[in-house]
Amino acid sequence: MAPKVKKQRTRFHLRTRKSLNNRLLQRRQFVVEVEHPGRASVPKKEIQKKLAFMYKVKDPDTIFLYGFSIAFGGSKSTGFGLIYDNIKIAKRYEPKYRLVRAGLAKKKDGSRKQRKEKKNRMKKFRGLKKAKAASAGKKKEADLGRFALARWAVQGAVAK
Repeated sequence: MAPKVKKQRTRFHLRTRKSLNNRLLQRRQFVVEVEHPGRASVPKKEIQKKLAFMYKVKDPDTIFLYGFSIAFGGSKSTGFGLIYDNIKIAKRYEPKYRLVRAGLAKKKDGSRKQRKEKKNRMKKFRGLKKAKAASAGKKKEADLGRFALARWAVQGAVAK
């Protein structure tokens, strides 16, 4: 068996173009071109660190990268980058899903269907009863599962 060879991190080159200083949204925005020969792709965290060094940014969390696509044949990626003046402004203007990716916001609990069912249950009540209705839904769903299981067992016994 051949000896294991450690993967060697090859360097990558960054270039920004179409740079724009957007004072209205208090950010810098640009297209990021990454050349990475001998490498499948470059993690956004590494690109973020290098951009922070290039643009002399104190907090790398204010840099948001998205929309990267690798060119046919590899070794070159293109994406979009934003550098906000501070975290507070980034939280105000960035879409929720990008804040979740960056770890600056929490993702909503439950599936979309569960959230909608809860919302519709809440419509029927006002005041303190609303809070009880929200928590009662979880118990009802568990009871329904038990009921369906018992019904399935009875049907199976009847079929035999």
